[in-house]
Amino acid sequence: MNNIPKNFFLLIAIIVGVIMLFTFSSGNNRGKEIAFSGFLDIIESGQVTDVVIKGNQASVRTGGNEVFIANIPRYYNELPQVLYKRGIDFRFESDESSSLFFAILSSWLPIILIIGVWVFFMKQMQGGNKIMGFGKSQHHKVDEDAKKYTFDDVAGIDESKAELDEIVEFLRDPTKFEKLGGKIPTGVLLVGAPGTGKTLLAKAIAGEAQVAFFNISGSDFVEMFVGVGASRIRDLFSQARENAPCIIFIDEIDAVGRHRGAGLGGGNDEREQTLNQLLVEMDGFGGNDGVIVIAATNRPDVLDNALTRPGRFDRQVVVPRPDMNGRRKILKIHTKEITLSDDIDLKIIAQATPGFTGADLANMANEAALLAARKNKSTVEMIDLEDARDKIFMGKERRSMVIPEKEKKTTAYHEAGHAIIAALLKEVDPLHKVSIIPRGRALGVTMLLPTEDKYSQYRSQLLAQMVMMMGGRAAEEIIFDHFTTGASNDLERAASMANRMVCNWGMSSDIGPVHLGVNDNEVFLGRDMMRKRSISQKTAGRVDKEVNKIVNEAYNKAMKILKENIDLLHKVTEKLIIDETITGNEVMEILNCPEETC
Repeated sequence: MNNIPKNFFLLIAIIVGVIMLFTFSSGNNRGKEIAFSGFLDIIESGQVTDVVIKGNQASVRTGGNEVFIANIPRYYNELPQVLYKRGIDFRFESDESSSLFFAILSSWLPIILIIGVWVFFMKQMQGGNKIMGFGKSQHHKVDEDAKKYTFDDVAGIDESKAELDEIVEFLRDPTKFEKLGGKIPTGVLLVGAPGTGKTLLAKAIAGEAQVAFFNISGSDFVEMFVGVGASRIRDLFSQARENAPCIIFIDEIDAVGRHRGAGLGGGNDEREQTLNQLLVEMDGFGGNDGVIVIAATNRPDVLDNALTRPGRFDRQVVVPRPDMNGRRKILKIHTKEITLSDDIDLKIIAQATPGFTGADLANMANEAALLAARKNKSTVEMIDLEDARDKIFMGKERRSMVIPEKEKKTTAYHEAGHAIIAALLKEVDPLHKVSIIPRGRALGVTMLLPTEDKYSQYRSQLLAQMVMMMGGRAAEEIIFDHFTTGASNDLERAASMANRMVCNWGMSSDIGPVHLGVNDNEVFLGRDMMRKRSISQKTAGRVDKEVNKIVNEAYNKAMKILKENIDLLHKVTEKLIIDETITGNEVMEILNCPEETC
């Protein structure tokens, strides 16, 4: 238990204890309760020494020092006369005089409980130790004793690391830059896909800079109370200036830095007030000497222009996906604590993981270790890393899934169609593996493996990929003369690629080398909802016609290739049905191709 609920429940326990103590102490002096008729009998017996009347209750003490208590009916008013005639001492006591403490406690207890509950929930919601700490920054300051990350722990993004290393060097020795009139950037924006290492870079800066480092998430600024976000911004920068030189790291800044005027709240949106305060703190009249702001986002397209201009975020550092050499270095870091067998070549694994980010590679290394542990191996072998890669690429094998023989045969011909076209077209990446074992949501998989990283593609390569995508559906039509739903993803990918060829890349002979404003980015509703259509209805019709033309030409070419190689299609399918998974080299042997492609 943390201090807040512990103190609260301790207060409640003390109050309950006092009440119980008072109740027991007063209960011991009350005596035995009897009926009113018995009370009158005791008086008539002459054994009573004194009587205390308090409200509608009477307490009787006998000569044997016994105490009896009875309730007096409201209609019975003769009790004083009866006691007086018999010479019994009696006295009246106020009903409130002996229970003053209990009365005060019962009056204030509800108020105390309400205040205690309110303080408890306010502290829980704010995470602080002060009742009115709404506007305090929720940042975390990196402790000196915490685990230190350095630039040695970051690999595969050497250019990004070099730009940030310059900032660390400035913080260590600012005179080196100032004597030439240079000024350090006010802010640095780290831009990259999820998992590329933006937060890891920030941790490395904290470990390398040897200065105060404050880190906070963009969502920590915005609360349900109006003005809290702007107050927290002021408090954060106020503390940062006191600890200058220092670094402020804001993770996921797009949570607070989105375009102004794009939200449903309009100009009074709490998030916009927070952004306005951040803009002022970064580049306002007050200045911001010695405080460097580093922020990370994977949606730079939605950030406000005033936030990304020079003077605020002067420098945008792109954190890209690592290339093959970078992936090898990253794997070396993530397998440092894993016991690897001698046959593992990280270069081959790096070559076989195009497009993987640092987070993907870390996940793959961990999955390989878990797979090896399940098999009771003493070391992680190459097959474990390959299985982990396939699991991330295509999903986990579902060997327990029972597939009817008819559907299994259809899937085999579908995948064989992909494989044969991939093997026969030299513009397509080399064939790596074909499988009809269900993985994830797919009944079968044809996996290609590029030999090198590609940063741009030719039109002929894109068309060849579309022909390969259509190979599965074409094989179904040739063999069974019907179609299945298994080609759904192939058709979606082919149509998307053809649409980008026409609208984005100017690869259409009919439309020509123009860009038609089709954006591949994720939709930002506040910005895109009112955006005007950039192409006319006539041009849109021409685009649809050209996309259909490209897709149909790819499908017809796939049909032609498979009809010319129908015997090879049957052979690959037969082996696939027997073995369930075959490698690209085995397919090449069936096709009698000495090289990777025929």
